[in-house]
Amino acid sequence: MSSPVYIEEELGRKWDKCISDSVIKFGGGIVLGTVFSLLFFKRKRWPILMGGGFGVGMAYSNCEKDLNATIRSCAPPSPPAEK
Repeated sequence: MSSPVYIEEELGRKWDKCISDSVIKFGGGIVLGTVFSLLFFKRKRWPILMGGGFGVGMAYSNCEKDLNATIRSCAPPSPPAEK
């Protein structure tokens, strides 16, 4: 018999995944921004910041979608709207 999965445990796993995803995407954005800065933009700082910002934005979008799907799947159904 399998043990029940509690919503708190599921949300905890999702938060852990979000944090690790954010760190990885932020780091990847910084690395790509650094490469572009060194190769194409004469060692300016803005490509590095922009790459990190894109990484954080992508991670935020993924986390928001993942957490909202989990919360919606566990919420009780709402009654139909009356006209």
